[in-house]
Amino acid sequence: MVTQEQRKRQLAREKFLRQQQRRTAARRKARMRNSVIASVLGVILVGSLALYTSDVLKGGDDKSDAAATTPSATPSAIADPCEKAAEGKVKTATWKKEPSMTIDKSAKYTMKLATTCGDIDIALKTKAAPHTVNSFSFLAAKGYFDHTKCHRLTTNGIYVLQCGDPTGSGSGGPGYTIPDENLKDKSLKDNVYPAGTIAMANTGQAHTGGSQFFLVYQDSQLPPSYTPFGTVSESGMTVLKKIAAAGESTGAGDGAPNATVVINKATVTKS
Repeated sequence: MVTQEQRKRQLAREKFLRQQQRRTAARRKARMRNSVIASVLGVILVGSLALYTSDVLKGGDDKSDAAATTPSATPSAIADPCEKAAEGKVKTATWKKEPSMTIDKSAKYTMKLATTCGDIDIALKTKAAPHTVNSFSFLAAKGYFDHTKCHRLTTNGIYVLQCGDPTGSGSGGPGYTIPDENLKDKSLKDNVYPAGTIAMANTGQAHTGGSQFFLVYQDSQLPPSYTPFGTVSESGMTVLKKIAAAGESTGAGDGAPNATVVINKATVTKS
C-alpha cells in the first residue's frame, strides 16, 4: 500500500516533471523564434520581398539578424498613442520586374510617411541607392504603401519598426526584387545601423529586397546586409520613439506594435 507520504512525494515528482517539460518547450520555442529573427532581420523578400527572411529584417521584404535572447517579459496593457486610420483599402498589385529608372540620380528626394502616429519625414540617399529610391518613388506613386500597417516592432537586441508589407504578414512584396546598394555607407560603423536609419529588409540572401523596410529608432547591431537608403528627420524620430515606447504585443521584444501604426499616405518628392 502507498502511504500518504509516498503519495505526496509522487505528486511532487510529477509536478516537477511537468514544470521541466514546460520549460523545455518554452526554451525550444524561444530558440526557434530567435533563429527566425536572426535570419529574417536579415530582412526579406523574393516574391514577397526582402526584409523578411528570418523575422525582424526579413519578410518578402524581411528584417534583420538580431542576436536574440530568451524573453521573459509579459505583455502589459498600454494605451494606443495613435489616431484612427484614414479610410481606404490596401492595394494588392504586383509587378514582374523592377521599374525602369525614372528618377534624376543627381537630385535630392524626400519621402514622407503620413502615419496614424504622426508624419515621418525621410531624406533619401538618391546617389548612393538609386535603385532603391527609384523603386520607392514608383511604389509610392502607385499608392502601394497607402493604408498599410507597420507590422513589426523589435525592442530587444535590435530596435526597429518594420513596414512596407501590404499583407501585414512579413512575407508580402511587390513581385520584383531590387539590388543591394550602399552597404559601405559611412554611417555604418562597427556593424551598427545608427538611430534614424531607414534600410531595406530582405530574405537574408543578396539582392532580395522588395518593398519591406525598417526604421531604426535606436542604434542597432546588424550585419551590413541591408541597404541604407535614407535618414529620418528629428520630428520623425519623435514619432518613432513614441511608437517604440508603447511596446510590442508579445512582451518578448519582437511582435506587432501596440501602437496602431498605419501609413495613411506615402509620398516621394523631388526637392
